[in-house]
Amino acid sequence: MGKTTQSGSTISTPSVNLMASMDEATSSCAIQPVDPKAIYEKPGYKLYSFVDKFVKTDTGFIPVIKSKLDKNDLVSTFFVRCGVNRYQYRVTPGLYGIGKPNKNSEVLVTANFKLTFDHLRKELGKINAWILVLDTKGINVWCAAGKGTFSTMEIVKRVKECFLDKIVDHKRIIVPQLGATGVSARDVKKQSGFRVIYGPVRASDIPMFLKNSKKADKQMRQATFTIYERFILTPVELQNTLKPALITALVLLIIAGIGPGIFSFAHIWERGMISILALVTGILSGALITPVLLPFIPPREFALKGIISGSVVSILFLIMGSSIIGGITGFMALFLFSIAISSFLAMNFTGTTPFTSPSGVEKEMKRYIPAQLGALVISSGLWIYSAF
Repeated sequence: MGKTTQSGSTISTPSVNLMASMDEATSSCAIQPVDPKAIYEKPGYKLYSFVDKFVKTDTGFIPVIKSKLDKNDLVSTFFVRCGVNRYQYRVTPGLYGIGKPNKNSEVLVTANFKLTFDHLRKELGKINAWILVLDTKGINVWCAAGKGTFSTMEIVKRVKECFLDKIVDHKRIIVPQLGATGVSARDVKKQSGFRVIYGPVRASDIPMFLKNSKKADKQMRQATFTIYERFILTPVELQNTLKPALITALVLLIIAGIGPGIFSFAHIWERGMISILALVTGILSGALITPVLLPFIPPREFALKGIISGSVVSILFLIMGSSIIGGITGFMALFLFSIAISSFLAMNFTGTTPFTSPSGVEKEMKRYIPAQLGALVISSGLWIYSAF
């Protein structure tokens, strides 16, 4: 991973820290105008694996990054897609170059969530540009704009800290369209002197956007949410349910033991396993099947979509365990339990899609959360009753 300098210190190349001594808020623009090799001589210095070299500017040496993702990037991306270390997967805010940037090169603004950063740089293989990375606390552009970290204030701060006016001769920056809700172009111009140009929705359209004199066509302005784009979000949804699911499974095993003899360990195995099957069915339906089939399930409300998919899937699974369930009462108990879980998790997916609005989500939650809680209470009572 690393190599040793003549002085014997080691330059390691992990994908998380630019310098061991730098905190997350420190800008990469802070590198002083000295020979980068002298920086390498400092023990404990850590270099991003995606930094290829440094380019000398009027303000000092700026790191130039690779456009091609390496094995470390791909492995880390896999784990982050599964929800592992997601909120610590970030790069140091500041200014980076890609290709052979100069004073006429465009400045592309992005977030310091490394998944977003990687998605941008891999689309810029033949582009010479500067990349201004904002401190969004490791959150993607769209969500950070809503939370206020991808903002006018942050852009102005980074432009000034990086002395961008001394690095480029023009006065423009390209901001992702999905970050527009957090950025006032007028205020950025007023406070920094730089004009904001809103780029396309997708990073893959940036090369064509630049070729078209920084003009986006209708397709570049439209957000998509394809089956693949929905599917790659589901591992995080499933991972987020892991801890609550384990706690719920323990409760289900305890409830399963309640019966005519007050408590039966034999029932824990039989009735416990079938109730856990209903839990797993609800999770898979609400956090995987509903998101993937989202546009194909008729109702507008996500919670209702979860009820429909949960109903179909739970009936199929519960039929297989009908001999253990214990009649219609037990069947209804597990059916209500499974669709309540499916409905809640499907509703939780509203924060991940471009299909919803904050007001619509709030209205849906007020309508369906009481119903979901009611279904859980009724199913618990029916399940205990079915054991007698």
